[in-house]
Amino acid sequence: MKPRSAVLRHDRGPAQALGLLLLLTVALTLLIASLQQVRAAEVQRVVSPGGIEAWLIEDHSNPIFSMEFSFKGGTALDPADKPGTANMLAGLLDEGAGPYDSKTFRAKLENLSIQLSFSASRDRFSGSFQTLTENRAEALELLRLSLSEPRFDEEPVERIRGQILVGLSRQETDPRSIASRVLWKSFFPDHPYGNNSDGTVESVTEISVADLDGYRRQELTLDRLKIGVVGDITPEELGGILDLVFSSLPAEGSALPDETVSPQNLGETMVVEQEVPQSVVSFGHEGVLRGDPDYYTAYVVNYVLGGGGFSSRLFEEVREKRGLAYSVGSYLYPFDDAALLVGGTATANERVAESLAVIREEWARMAAEGPSAEELEHAKTYLTGSFPLRFSNSPRIAGMLVGMQQENLGIDYLDSRNAYIEAVTLEDAKRVAAELFQPDKLTVVVVGKPQDVEATRAAPEEAGPAPRG
Repeated sequence: MKPRSAVLRHDRGPAQALGLLLLLTVALTLLIASLQQVRAAEVQRVVSPGGIEAWLIEDHSNPIFSMEFSFKGGTALDPADKPGTANMLAGLLDEGAGPYDSKTFRAKLENLSIQLSFSASRDRFSGSFQTLTENRAEALELLRLSLSEPRFDEEPVERIRGQILVGLSRQETDPRSIASRVLWKSFFPDHPYGNNSDGTVESVTEISVADLDGYRRQELTLDRLKIGVVGDITPEELGGILDLVFSSLPAEGSALPDETVSPQNLGETMVVEQEVPQSVVSFGHEGVLRGDPDYYTAYVVNYVLGGGGFSSRLFEEVREKRGLAYSVGSYLYPFDDAALLVGGTATANERVAESLAVIREEWARMAAEGPSAEELEHAKTYLTGSFPLRFSNSPRIAGMLVGMQQENLGIDYLDSRNAYIEAVTLEDAKRVAAELFQPDKLTVVVVGKPQDVEATRAAPEEAGPAPRG
């Protein structure tokens, strides 16, 4: 397959190319303006009369109000015998609440142009809400009802359960899903991080309304709540809204885990046989926690190795020079209680071994040499210059405000973040690269029929079908 840029070069004439360039220039200008607007704006700390805190960026240019919020915990707090509970709950909170059944509740959301959704990751249970100013009062009441008085009627419960089961069935044969599950289960065999966040067919089938409501009452609590708001609202108005929507939630939840966990089975290779012409490969080892003093240095160094898309070393060596795969990359994956550095690619079965050899060589070269001065400067330029892409709309900005609170980044983070990137020195980059990249500890999972790849360990049976080795 040709790179997209090559197709554009051949298909477009000079006039079209000029038009595209102008369009890109305008888009870049708007992005820069967006960044300047966000950075110039003051992030305000708002505390309601009832003591509920939110971070706010006022923006009265449009009659829109966006709120993102999350509760610390997520699927890691699923009952041990009921993985998937938080995920199923997230699918049901907007399926009827208070006096409104699912059909009526969904109709109100649609008729009033209200965006409301919930999601669950390993460490967070999150909500996303957006409404026009003129509909704000009614929209906020629906949000309050969804959190405090969900109905869990039989029809939506069984419908959502069925949708999840269909998704799990698809995951059973999807190579990428299998590779991910095997890698996670291998890293964390005895920790909730090793579970599939969607649950299993057996657990989802057994999750009851009592389980769903139990999770809601125990885990969606005020002591774990972080809120980010962007839009057409004043701090005084927001204070009252926070109490209206959230004050009925329990004050405290169950005890949270407070110990970090290290990934296990490092350096192993696992193969899950599947009749596909192209194998999916996932790999990784321990990474860097978000609060580690070396996090930003590790972030920049990984950008050079595999996080830089078309400009990374892995992309250059695996795709550009050898044509082994269409894409390859690596990224930091910090949890609250663990940290990973993971990556992935997909390649023809007969070229998996060669691809892995190249990846290991680049992993080792980065550990031995670190980035060059030129690579480091390029990475810093890109990572600071591309920061505006995170501010493309108000929900994303509100989500950034939530993340800043979750990670204790400080209320001035929007202005200080690029300074952390700029402060990375070549000496620190080489030191962190030597500590971070450990080719001998790289755990590899291959799903397919790879040639000349020897498994050193059987894949966890509960994570994928037909393990080999």
